[in-house]
Amino acid sequence: MSIELQKNDLGPNSVPVGEVFKSMPVTRLHWKAGMALFISFVVQMWESMIIILIGDSIGASLKLTQVQIGSLIGSSPLGMIPGCLLWGKLVDKFGRKRTTLWSLVTYALISLVSSFSVNFEILWWMRFLSGVALSGLLVVTFPYFTELLPVKVRGKAAVYLASGMPIGYLLAIGVTYLFGDLGWRWILGISSLGGLWFLAIISIPESPYWLVGKGRQKEAKEVIRKLSNGKIDSELDDMELVIANVKEGSFLELFKRKHVKMTVWMTIFSFCFSWGYWALLSWLPLLLEKKGLSTPQGLGFLAITALFMFPGYMASAALTGRFGRKKVVFWFVLLAAIGGFGFATCNSVVEMYIWNFVYYFFSLGAWGVWNTWSGEMYPTEVRGVSVAWGLTAQNIASAVAPGIIGAMLVANMGFVTIVSFISMFLVITCISSLFLRETENVILD
Repeated sequence: MSIELQKNDLGPNSVPVGEVFKSMPVTRLHWKAGMALFISFVVQMWESMIIILIGDSIGASLKLTQVQIGSLIGSSPLGMIPGCLLWGKLVDKFGRKRTTLWSLVTYALISLVSSFSVNFEILWWMRFLSGVALSGLLVVTFPYFTELLPVKVRGKAAVYLASGMPIGYLLAIGVTYLFGDLGWRWILGISSLGGLWFLAIISIPESPYWLVGKGRQKEAKEVIRKLSNGKIDSELDDMELVIANVKEGSFLELFKRKHVKMTVWMTIFSFCFSWGYWALLSWLPLLLEKKGLSTPQGLGFLAITALFMFPGYMASAALTGRFGRKKVVFWFVLLAAIGGFGFATCNSVVEMYIWNFVYYFFSLGAWGVWNTWSGEMYPTEVRGVSVAWGLTAQNIASAVAPGIIGAMLVANMGFVTIVSFISMFLVITCISSLFLRETENVILD
């Protein structure tokens, strides 16, 4: 297979790594890497959901208030704030593969230790450290995956990878249902086994982009040969693979005149979207109890909710290429908000299912597009820090929202008031999307 070289000023034999991936076929190794990283994303969601599902059990065991339970649910996202900054440095210094391995192993150990916590304070800090550990996966999974893929399949593949969220959701529900009688300590211990997935990551190659950046030409070419199943081979011998030489970005650049408006609207979008999603999800089991559902009925409702997420991902993946990022996200978030208000005012179980379907179908579809769109709005030199900034805004919302909703529950506010309050954040999200840059079919700076 020949590679069409792009003319550049780097020398007669210098070829950007991305040029090689333009002609690369999709091979068995891509599927293997995709499945391994897909399950890594599943582990992230599993970990995020499990504390929500066993919150009542922990509260009864440790005699916690609803505000304390909310704080406990928010402790892991709070740990992800410094964690993203820490792992962001490690990803570039030590590589995608080692970062993924270290994140999984440290998560497994900390999660296991947390199951032996004797009081609220120790458990809170263990959950905080678990968030720090797991944020490595949050930072690395999507860049690692896309840097192994042929250019022609990257867009849709990123959305499909995001669909690991409902799988993790379903697994967390299954573990809670099967082992709930054993108590929350057993469930946390069993959940820590997800960290053993590092054994599957060992067989996945390192990113050729990172290897080239570190001057490891021979290893990068060997990875490309394996990824292409030998279809790209002899032509690599005379090439010098290169990556773009860009300056390292800083957070201060995001607030300079050139980018500040985009940064403000992106921050509002990230914070409000995360709040509108996570605040409802974190207290959904208890809110269902307010509607009269028993614990088994509530778990069944949550399982069906997870199934609603899959078609949302598929729909948004199909529509974004036709209508663009902005239109799809605007309408999906708007319809999710309508679903939230409908859910708040429903009067029967049937209506709850209908409006819940609307809410999760459109909100998760929007998340699938946002995972791609959020990294495309800024030029290369600040793209990395812009993604980290957006994740920080999301994690702040995810950390604060459960405590605020817990306080509203303690204040005896009704179901309609709480869910409507949460849905208002989706309305703000929808409005802020209008001020973001459209990047569909636009060459990135």
